[in-house]
Amino acid sequence: MPIVTSTYKPPFFFRNGFVSTVYSGLIRRIKVEHKRERITLSDNDFLDLDWSFATKKTDRVIVMLHGLEGNAQRPYMLGPAKLFNENGVDAVCVNFRGCSGEPNLEYRSYHSGATEDLVDIVKHLIEVKNYSEIYFHGISLGANMVLKYLGEQNTIPSQVKGVIAVSVPCDLNGSCKELHTFKNILYHNNFKRHLVNRLKIKQAQHSDMLSIDKIKSIKTLRDFDDVYTSKAHGFKDADDYYKQCSSLQFLSNIKVPTLIINALNDSFLSPECYPIKEAKHNKNLFLEMPIYGGHVGFIKLRGYYYNEKRALEFFNTQQTE
Repeated sequence: MPIVTSTYKPPFFFRNGFVSTVYSGLIRRIKVEHKRERITLSDNDFLDLDWSFATKKTDRVIVMLHGLEGNAQRPYMLGPAKLFNENGVDAVCVNFRGCSGEPNLEYRSYHSGATEDLVDIVKHLIEVKNYSEIYFHGISLGANMVLKYLGEQNTIPSQVKGVIAVSVPCDLNGSCKELHTFKNILYHNNFKRHLVNRLKIKQAQHSDMLSIDKIKSIKTLRDFDDVYTSKAHGFKDADDYYKQCSSLQFLSNIKVPTLIINALNDSFLSPECYPIKEAKHNKNLFLEMPIYGGHVGFIKLRGYYYNEKRALEFFNTQQTE
């Protein structure tokens, strides 16, 4: 598909990528009443799903997937959930393994390529909840995950009708390198602190799998992926994990209408994270690259964010075609 021309124009003060990113993550407030459901996964671990509903019964649902160290209560999850509820669509905000406030059971947890969990979620939505139209709104890590899911599966259930992927690190190695640069040191250190603290809890549960000394050796996010993410999920090391789980290599296989929105001033993304060639050669893949927006910071004052409104517009457009 041709590259989509973006119409996003933020308020002046939010043209700065750092400001829009921090404001969206720390200051924005959205309130949604949730009903929690716990589902059992194929390996007998669990996921917690936080539901909100349209005012009338519907067979349409949007699945919200969060980013690194996020959860279902983040504003970037609640915003689109509330918007879609108001427009007749149920919403389920997924808490990845270990992200709902309670440690998951297995030594493994979640990662950028854990598409087996998406398979279980989609199966649950179809077979138990009886939805006939399923849409995805993925953010950052969750966006990479759903793009990989679309491109690696030989058969995607016909009920999956569309996907929007926001601030996607399509090339995990490139994005990791960006996070290790000085401009992103505050983000890097914050992510690492949260991940290491969570890993200490995991170590107490599974002391035979990981030592305290190994945790102490973690100085960077790449170290974390070397020590834990890769080993816990069947990869050789961090490089192998990045190589196998980057969604970039799967984009040419996508057959479901998909919109990627990656801001050009997103400091988390490397040049490889803007899949221009892939979008031009796949009729199902739309790429929008706003000048502004930072990382998940497509701010519109007095209302919903630009990416949230674009998701609703994009999915409604696919319905009419």
